[in-house]
Amino acid sequence: MTGVVYFSVSMSLDGYIAPDSPEELMGRQWMELQHWIFPTQFFRENLKLGAGGEGGPDDDVARATFERTGASIMGKRMFDAGEEMWPEEAPFHTPVYVVTHERRDAWERPGGTVFHFMNDGIDSALDQARAAAGERDVRIAGGAETILQYLNAGLIDEFTIALAPVLFGAGIQLFEGVDASRIALEQRDVVPTRRATHLTYTVRER
Repeated sequence: MTGVVYFSVSMSLDGYIAPDSPEELMGRQWMELQHWIFPTQFFRENLKLGAGGEGGPDDDVARATFERTGASIMGKRMFDAGEEMWPEEAPFHTPVYVVTHERRDAWERPGGTVFHFMNDGIDSALDQARAAAGERDVRIAGGAETILQYLNAGLIDEFTIALAPVLFGAGIQLFEGVDASRIALEQRDVVPTRRATHLTYTVRER
């Protein structure tokens, strides 16, 4: 039995998940957007920052997301930004399939993360990710364009949004270009915390 295909992202109250420019990716707004995860025990453990950090609902959400994921898929833009910022031991610890037009050999990092570069479409990347994940789930890690391709193709089973109390005003919108005529949502879970509201939806065909 294979797992589900899902995405899990942080989003501002006005619907943005990243600034327009890659140079601003670690800027003030983005840090505010991700603020819910930085204090958690899981974040410190995963990046090997030492003991400490907070338990509680935010930590539970972050840890459950990591533990359920057997493989990830991301777009080239996200990979390019992450390649510059991730530590040597990238934080995925599973196979990662990068949807790109580029031909490139697999890139293995310490700690179990291996990036595979897929230039034959989103379906092929998903097939490879499912095979690698086994009974665990496949996470569409981002960015927004890649998430939208899978969502509009009817390939997403569920998703979770960490709705952060921050306004961007401009940037990359998560659902810009979504084919709303094909997609219906069923709200499954709400976890409110001091730093975010975690909203989980099951995706149905309309």
